Amino acid sequence: QVQLVESGGGLVQPGGSLRLSCAASGINFSFYTMGWYRQAPEKEREWVAQIGITGITTYADSVKGRSTISRDNAKNTVYLQMNSLKLDDTAVYYCHARSMSGDYWGRGTQVTVAS
Repeated sequence: QVQLVESGGGLVQPGGSLRLSCAASGINFSFYTMGWYRQAPEKEREWVAQIGITGITTYADSVKGRSTISRDNAKNTVYLQMNSLKLDDTAVYYCHARSMSGDYWGRGTQVTVAS
């Protein structure tokens, strides 16, 4: 059974930082492209960042320069470090795993940026 479990969300003030984690099980993690998406209230889910199996990273313009995605294949975990958080970063953040074998989603972790 495939599971992606996000953690690390919470309430943070504008300008603050958070590190999200996503622990994967049931997949051959090192062969999956891992990504983060987010969905704000009353908005569609949007892509945030991605890290490929070779470690190449890409970011949405909205988080570029403020966020870093990384992976630890030994721990089957992908991270999203977010800095200089803004009110607009408030959303549920979802972990996504993609390969030729299929794709999977986590249940999400809430990030709330508020003063």
